Amino acid sequence: MKADSYFAETWGLTAPHSEVLEALPLLPVGKALDLGCGQGRNSLFLNQHGFDVTAWDQNPQSLARLNEIIAQEGLQGISTELRDLNQTRFNGAYELVLSSVVMMFLQPETIPQLIADMQASTVKYGYNLIIAAMSTDDFPCPVDFPFTFRSGELSNYYRNWHIVKYNEHPGELHKTDAEGNRIRCRFATLLAQKASY
Repeated sequence: MKADSYFAETWGLTAPHSEVLEALPLLPVGKALDLGCGQGRNSLFLNQHGFDVTAWDQNPQSLARLNEIIAQEGLQGISTELRDLNQTRFNGAYELVLSSVVMMFLQPETIPQLIADMQASTVKYGYNLIIAAMSTDDFPCPVDFPFTFRSGELSNYYRNWHIVKYNEHPGELHKTDAEGNRIRCRFATLLAQKASY
């Protein structure tokens, strides 16, 4: 099997998100939905580990790049679709629904329904993994994103799920400031399992 860093090194992508790497041993291999996949760093990693991945993004250039990698590598079990998450309702039956550093680019009114659709599209005992920027009184987000989570807001959506991991730790964006330093803000990170109640 190719190394986990293969696609990043071969195709010049950023590495799979550390939370995706960390969650992998817990996840039942099956169908995954990557919401806002970008150029596919997480989609390719999950596919490499046996997942049948559906990858959505609203950026045609990012999807073109991902489709080029899929074609050149002859990959099976990974499909892409041009989707604007602000305009998308969906359902399905996924073992994993992933949203990695995407929600802050969406309109605030989109978020409740998007999370409801993520939850409804997850099979029993499946997982949702969300990483998204926050803005709190003690750590205001320096980037004027359309949406940022408040403290406790994301975990509250999952109060009826089994929360495997939740934190609100500072982290770095890939975006840099005027001096070339990566911009820091707080992130809500959640891995939750759809439990049986």
